[in-house]
Amino acid sequence: MFKRKIKQINNLLIKKYGIPPRSKTPPDPVDMIIATILSQNTNDKNSYKAFQNLKERFKSWGEVAKLTPSQIEKQIKIAGLGKQKSKAIKNLLSTLLKENGRISFKYLDKLKDEEILYELTSFPGVGLKTASCVLLFSLRKNFCPVDTHVHRTTNRIGIVKTSSPNKTFEILNKDLPEGIAHQFHTNLIRLGREICRPAKPACNICPLLKVCNYPHKNLLGNNNYKVNDFLLLDSIK
Repeated sequence: MFKRKIKQINNLLIKKYGIPPRSKTPPDPVDMIIATILSQNTNDKNSYKAFQNLKERFKSWGEVAKLTPSQIEKQIKIAGLGKQKSKAIKNLLSTLLKENGRISFKYLDKLKDEEILYELTSFPGVGLKTASCVLLFSLRKNFCPVDTHVHRTTNRIGIVKTSSPNKTFEILNKDLPEGIAHQFHTNLIRLGREICRPAKPACNICPLLKVCNYPHKNLLGNNNYKVNDFLLLDSIK
């Protein structure tokens, strides 16, 4: 029943948004984890600008590792939470360099999926969502990261009934249909940004209206919505 409902939702979202494009070459895990740290509590466009500042102004992550947290903070200011994010980035790069002699996550190839999640979340500032983004986008694993949009929409639809994104992640990924994680995750984010918004969702134009269990549907909303399809983690190359 669980798998069947997810497949049904996924197919309806594809009818609305299509199959999201993704890069042919998976992005480097170090790039991915830093981009995801930058994306916390801000929009994708601002976090992408912050990521580009680091990539364009420094030749390598090794150069960034030599900076102080305050110097990193100046480069990523546009992404907000500068002190917190710069400290997490500095710690990540310094730890990789100290423990492996180079800034690389190549050693993850030898680990099982659950071990990768455990390893990545051991870094301060790296939560389950950030770690699972590395699994999905860089390592091409069938894991669906859960941000606020995925958490909200899956609870409203009735796929899960949870109190936190981490609980939603645990249930969603226990028995996720094979090969759908990227399209399911990405299209749920678009649904949450454009239609299934936190306040005044536009339920009257939602592609999931007939299968959604949300008891407070807003059927009087405007039929127009602003397309918001820029996705940071599919833009990291």
